[in-house]
Order: sequence, then C-alpha cells, then structure tokens
Amino acid sequence: MVPVASPPLNSPLASTCFHFEADFTADLRCIPMAVRRKLDLAGVKLKLQHWSELGDSERSGLLSWPDDPAAIEALRQQLLERTTSLSAGKAKELPRASGETWQQGVRVPEELTASCAQLGLEMATGGWAELDELQRFALVKLSHPGHEHRNLPRALAEFGLLEPET
Repeated sequence: MVPVASPPLNSPLASTCFHFEADFTADLRCIPMAVRRKLDLAGVKLKLQHWSELGDSERSGLLSWPDDPAAIEALRQQLLERTTSLSAGKAKELPRASGETWQQGVRVPEELTASCAQLGLEMATGGWAELDELQRFALVKLSHPGHEHRNLPRALAEFGLLEPET
C-alpha cells in the first residue's frame, strides 16, 4: 500500500467544483465531488435526502469545509450529530477511505479502464499520475459499475485525458 499524504489545510481540493458538475453545483442540489471525497475520507454515508434537507448555507459550508485530518474528523462528528434530526435519520458510518485507487497516482484503476472501454473511449496514457486526488476521485466514482457514466466522457475531456477520435 502506498502511503497517502493528506492535502494541506484549506487545499483547493476541498472546495473545487468541476465544469462537468455545473448542471447542479450552482444551486448545490446534488452533492459535489469535493464534498463526496470529504465524506469518503470521514467515513460518512450522506444520502441525497440528507443533503436536500440541509439548508443552502449548510451545503455551502460543507463544500468549503477544509480537508486536513482534524477538519475531516470534525466533519464526521458534525454530520453524525446533525443528521440525527433529519427525516432520513442518522447518516451511516462507513470505513474511512485509506489506500483507495483514487488516492494513488501510480496505476489507472481497472474500473476506469473498463468503463472507458464500455463507452468506446480512449484515455490518454500517462495522464493519471498527473491528476490531483480530487480528479482521480471523480473519475473513479464516475466509472463505478452500474453508474450511468454520463459525466465520465465530460470529466475525461475536462481533465485533458480524452484521446481525440480518429
């Protein structure tokens, strides 16, 4: 397992929204990848119903929440406490992300390669290692089996990893 360094305090990874998310990030009606990454790091499963019940300022606050280890621990505690009063019930606790494929820049994950093949997309070679952790996180999440993969080509293009069609 490759050791994973935590991003610095207030890293840009904490509050970045991607262009492929623009359909829903203007009003934060869906959970942005930056928040989903923090949830994985914190080991919290926040349902879309939970997210929808939070106020606009709370959702914005989660997007801007720092991603250093102490902040992630505080996020975990905050969400577990806050969700107890929501109609969806308390958020589920999950194992915290550690050594995940998106936390490693060495090798393109098999699920991403398989999803690209399924969609007839060719990913630029060598680009995976150049991505930041949030970009890798997004590509892995968008390539999960059973996911509709609608935004995967858009994300690959945004990150400069989509080979032009010949």
